[in-house]
Amino acid sequence: MARSSGRGRRGGAAVALLGALALTLAGCSGSGGAERDPREPAAVEEPEAPPVRIAIAPGDGAQDVATWGELAVSARDGVLTGVTVTGPDGEEVPGELSADGTGWEPDEHLANDARYTVTAAGENGEGAAAEATAAFETVAADATFGTEWNVPDGAEVGVGMELSVTFDEPIEDTAAVRDAIRVTADSGVEVRGHWFGTQRLDFRPEKYWAPGTEVSVAFRLRGVEGAPGVYGTLREDVAFTIGRAQVSTVDVDTLTMEVVRDGELLRTLPVTTGAAETPTWNGRMVVTEKLVETRMDGSTVGFEGEYDIEDVPHAMRLSTSGTFIHGNYWAPPSTFGSTNASHGCVGLEDEQGADDPDTPGAWFFAQSMVGDVVEVINSADDVIAPDNGLNGWNMDWDEWGAGQ
Repeated sequence: MARSSGRGRRGGAAVALLGALALTLAGCSGSGGAERDPREPAAVEEPEAPPVRIAIAPGDGAQDVATWGELAVSARDGVLTGVTVTGPDGEEVPGELSADGTGWEPDEHLANDARYTVTAAGENGEGAAAEATAAFETVAADATFGTEWNVPDGAEVGVGMELSVTFDEPIEDTAAVRDAIRVTADSGVEVRGHWFGTQRLDFRPEKYWAPGTEVSVAFRLRGVEGAPGVYGTLREDVAFTIGRAQVSTVDVDTLTMEVVRDGELLRTLPVTTGAAETPTWNGRMVVTEKLVETRMDGSTVGFEGEYDIEDVPHAMRLSTSGTFIHGNYWAPPSTFGSTNASHGCVGLEDEQGADDPDTPGAWFFAQSMVGDVVEVINSADDVIAPDNGLNGWNMDWDEWGAGQ
């Protein structure tokens, strides 16, 4: 009986060991759930994207804000989806988003002493939207400068036309004022501005305009500080068209003028030019004014008492200093093509009264438009100064616009 009892104890121990092993294996496989493949990465919960943060400068309620360089909108942790800046009378300020969509800036100056409201919208990487607003007031001007220009809106002009802009106050920040006048051509040709002093700014391309070119001018001078405390007020768009190409060449040696239009010779006319003691300027000159009749008084251009003619026919101005190409009825017909007898002008045979359409003076007047070019060659005088009229074509392109 004792031996039988000992075998029973050993069998019970073996059963207990197997039961413990079974429990251990069951614990490794989980408590009744599906088994995970150990080769698969564990799932990671993505954090929520932060909201887009929109900043507007200047801050809400700001006063005396500069008209340029202070207004800006930016976004962090997202991009801007729209910016609207509204000024006086509901006018919207144009601007441009940066390439990455995180910034916006205006592309023209703000008006002085004006209230502006900014509304900016943006979104984060998950498309969650946000909006910010601000309002501010710009600085008042101590004084303003006025602006005038020489080409009327909608005009058709010759290929030599230069846009000439004048100011009634001296300009100190010439670069800012120049950049605020945007002259563009539909041909894509580059147009540069050049300052003559501090109150005149002329624009032209490197070569004469191509016929048919449409030229657009955006004056964005409002809010531009031309000198400390002195601001522009002009914001206007104008446009003009380039007509046919007419360039006439006056040869002082041969006393002739060849009139060439679109590359073809229209006519060769006999002329008289400046006498030896009063020669005609050399160089390229642009017709800036056409007068069927006008008075020419020598005292106004330094020739005191030498002449005063009340009814000069078919006169076209070539310089500010008094150079014209005009009809001449007081010189004998034999003068033209043979004698230089003027006080510096180019003369064409004509009749008193400007009513004979068949004279050379009348014919050339009828064939010409403001902006046409008259070039004088082989004169004993110097080349005309580029600011004496619209004669910037006598300045090298590399110099035109350099440094200003």
